[in-house]
Amino acid sequence: MSEQEYEVGVGPWQGEWPADARYDEELLAAGDRRNVVDHYRYWSLEAIKADLDTQRHGFHVAIENWQHDFNIGSIVRTANAFNAAGVHVIGRKRWNRRGAMVTDRYLDVHHHETVAGFASWASDNALPIVAVDTLPDAVPVEQRALPEACVLLFGQEGPGLSPEAVAAADSAVVIRQFGSTRSLNAAAAAAIVMHEWVRVHAQGA
Repeated sequence: MSEQEYEVGVGPWQGEWPADARYDEELLAAGDRRNVVDHYRYWSLEAIKADLDTQRHGFHVAIENWQHDFNIGSIVRTANAFNAAGVHVIGRKRWNRRGAMVTDRYLDVHHHETVAGFASWASDNALPIVAVDTLPDAVPVEQRALPEACVLLFGQEGPGLSPEAVAAADSAVVIRQFGSTRSLNAAAAAAIVMHEWVRVHAQGA
């Protein structure tokens, strides 16, 4: 197969251009090679985000970032895939965006300097915090329906959630495992739990 056949996306728009403000003239002229679903081909970034904003799901995702965790980018990308209401980075403001593959532009990423500040935000917005970690009192995620409106809180790769984050959580869930490793990769765990929320609350969406 030729190299052309492996190209992502579509080439320049064929025929008369659509009279719709959501379409980006540069993309119509040059083609759209972005990693977006076909429905959003040729749309401007701003138009895509605005449309996604009308359909956001009820869960937010929060990640502690005390050690510059490289998983954050992948978690943001997954949060975009499941159209999370928002992403919250707790601790260091800077995080490695390479893993996000520019998906951070399609949803709101908030920063909280401390766990206390994040917990205050969640309380002000009436959002229960669900900790995801191998905690003694954690319930297997498939055995406890996640709240429709909530924040899913993930810790650092390795140490997991900080004691402050555990104390701030309203409940805790765990992903059952059957091998020898103690914990899953943080990005993989986030994807599983987000999908569980979608399985319960977004069937048929």
